[in-house]
Amino acid sequence: MPLNVLFIGGAGNISAPCVLEAVASGHQVSVFNRGATIADLPSDVSVIRGDIKDGAAYRTLGKRGFDVVCQFIAFTPAQIAEDIEVFSGAVGQYVFISSASVYEKPPHGFVITEKTPTVNPYWRYSQDKIACEAALKAARGFPWTIVRPSHTVRTMLPTMVNEGDAVARRMLAGKPVIVAGDGVTPWTLTRCSDFAKPFVKLFGEDEALGEDFHITSDYAYTWDDIYKTIAAGLGVEADIVHVPTETLGRYLPDWEGPLMGDKTWTALFDNSKVKRIVGDFACEKDLREVLREPIAHAKARIAASGPKSSANDAIIDRIAREQRALGRESLAEPDALSR
Repeated sequence: MPLNVLFIGGAGNISAPCVLEAVASGHQVSVFNRGATIADLPSDVSVIRGDIKDGAAYRTLGKRGFDVVCQFIAFTPAQIAEDIEVFSGAVGQYVFISSASVYEKPPHGFVITEKTPTVNPYWRYSQDKIACEAALKAARGFPWTIVRPSHTVRTMLPTMVNEGDAVARRMLAGKPVIVAGDGVTPWTLTRCSDFAKPFVKLFGEDEALGEDFHITSDYAYTWDDIYKTIAAGLGVEADIVHVPTETLGRYLPDWEGPLMGDKTWTALFDNSKVKRIVGDFACEKDLREVLREPIAHAKARIAASGPKSSANDAIIDRIAREQRALGRESLAEPDALSR
């Protein structure tokens, strides 16, 4: 049945393919955003221009009678509290986009289900998402559904500390790139277009109300394979330096969140809960295909911007140099340890 659907956001990495899928599924779709990046949206999508920070304008959304509201750009419990006030009694289903990074760190199980505790002592981003989820679950009579994407890819390269194109630029320049740990930790990547199909099928499902779901691929890849595939897509070879996660945190404390709070750990997901609601779905398995679109976007950005350095280039050079120097002195001087 066609539904009247609002996307708060709607032009982002994940949300844009979800808008396209919702339109293809026959829903009447509106997006609420500042209108800066709407060129690629279908012409029959209604654009409501506004800023989530403009309280007066935002509150008018609750009077428009949407069947489904998809919240892609709320990151704090204060924003969730405002949404509960705006949409209470005015929407059939409120879908909050959380994050699979909320699951416990360090993990105590190899495969993540929705029963895995949501505890992340390392990353403020994840802690805020956990608090957002708690605010929804505490709201009485509010028809929420929580969806937790894991690492989705479309426009940005998947990298360990979210440095994106800086990794590609270093690869193209023949410089070493850093991978935390030994590079063989399994990590799940999901194309945004693959995420969109089961996501949209949750719309209007009574069984989804008051429930949380993750939606991910069933396949995982090692970080070494991810970086090597990116390099191959750029036409070069990856010069990978493996560095212990704790060591990286001592060099750059800002890296602790995305590493200890997310990408250091194995990420394998059981999607059986969402499949019971929306039916089976398949995601692209071939890593070259998974990364084809983000590599193409990265190439285009690099070609458009020309030579460019990263703020962290010097420290990455230092880390790589010092990591590779470990043990060399003792190998060169066999008696060094006996002195």
